Amino acid sequence: MWRIWRLFDPVRTMVALAVFLFGLAVMIHLILLSTNKFNWMDGPRTAKVAALNAPMPVIYKMELAPASISTIKWWPDGTPSLRNFSVVPD
Repeated sequence: MWRIWRLFDPVRTMVALAVFLFGLAVMIHLILLSTNKFNWMDGPRTAKVAALNAPMPVIYKMELAPASISTIKWWPDGTPSLRNFSVVPD
């Protein structure tokens, strides 16, 4: 097993491994942040529930694309208006 380090430079191998693992960790975190269930920053789609005036199970059945944009306009009297839902930017 020790002969493998004659073929590969140990420093370069460890740096490449660290870069790969860091990139994998960032990718996993971004995938989890794009989901509704595992998004620890924004939580569930409570703003969309309020704008649609619908129960939460209905919102979970609506397709929300990853990295999509939803626009909610809140009027001064407190009435919400959902303008865009799950719009994927070009």
